Amino acid sequence: MLRKTMWQKIKKLCAVLIIIILLPYIITIFMNGQSMESNQNTALDDYCIGVLAKEVSSNYEDEMLKAQAVIVRTTVYSDLDELDQEKLKKPDLNSEWYQRLKEIWQETEGQVVMYGEELALVPFHQLSNGKTRSGQEVLGSDAYPYLQVKDCSKDVGSDDQMQTQVLELSGASIVSTDSAGYVLEVKIGEETCSGDSFRDTYGLPSSCFELQEFDGKTRVITRGVGHGLGMSQYMANEMAKGGKSYTEILQYFFEGTEIKEVAEILWDTE
Repeated sequence: MLRKTMWQKIKKLCAVLIIIILLPYIITIFMNGQSMESNQNTALDDYCIGVLAKEVSSNYEDEMLKAQAVIVRTTVYSDLDELDQEKLKKPDLNSEWYQRLKEIWQETEGQVVMYGEELALVPFHQLSNGKTRSGQEVLGSDAYPYLQVKDCSKDVGSDDQMQTQVLELSGASIVSTDSAGYVLEVKIGEETCSGDSFRDTYGLPSSCFELQEFDGKTRVITRGVGHGLGMSQYMANEMAKGGKSYTEILQYFFEGTEIKEVAEILWDTE
């Protein structure tokens, strides 16, 4: 009995000694792990703020900036597995501008746009032709019912609404347009391409355009800036000026989606 009691005391003493010896190591590992994770999160946030800075203007309203911040986070998180870790560097921004965007980012911390159980596709463009496009018409799929034609009548008043340029091109004609007036197909000689491809190839500001033969060339009249799908930044900013919150802006352009926090999503899946 005495030997058994002594053995138990020896085992307890050994356990205490092991804890005393290993505790500093365990604490170091734990703290370093936290520090590494914190650094990674900071780097990811800085990268996202850098992306945000490239997509917005400093004269935008805060609520519009918040809407764009949620769009950036949703898009980046959708492609997180393919994100180049080398890109996770602090953006080279003017200090005052960076601080403003950092505050915007923190005020929408963790928030993303969800459709059902999936991160939503949240495209955006600078300026529509007066209304946004249907996702079904543009993408040829009914998987994005929240990408609907939305009225953006404020966009028509923008100084950049209509632009004209002349291309060293002849024999081009529009084959079809969608319900919002954006070009779906263009025929050039015997070749046919999409309206978006034609826009990209010739550097047009918008996928909504008219083609006119002009002295052996082609005059192009465009309306809006960008592809016209999803959120119009100009209209979103006008909505913010009118008192709309960023959540109302996002729900207007992506009707049927929900704004959730990443922590909430992870909790729901456990």
